[in-house]
Amino acid sequence: MADKIYCGSGKSKFDGDMISVSVCLDDYPKEYLSEYNGKRYLKLDVCKKREVDQYGKTHYVTVNTWTPDSAPTPPVKASDSDIPF
Repeated sequence: MADKIYCGSGKSKFDGDMISVSVCLDDYPKEYLSEYNGKRYLKLDVCKKREVDQYGKTHYVTVNTWTPDSAPTPPVKASDSDIPF
């Protein structure tokens, strides 16, 4: 698992109904940008901190770096000779 790439922080507001975050666009690696229908996207995760920090921040933001290990393999059909009974 890759190290987390921190790029922002946030604060819970309105009794937890909203998380307001600030993201530093200079802190994320450009290789995690993806494109779909001519638009660029960056997947982010907003996570709750264990404790509120000295600035009152309750959440942090990381770049979602998950990628599939490989293409899914199709299921193998069992032939009649593979059945043990």
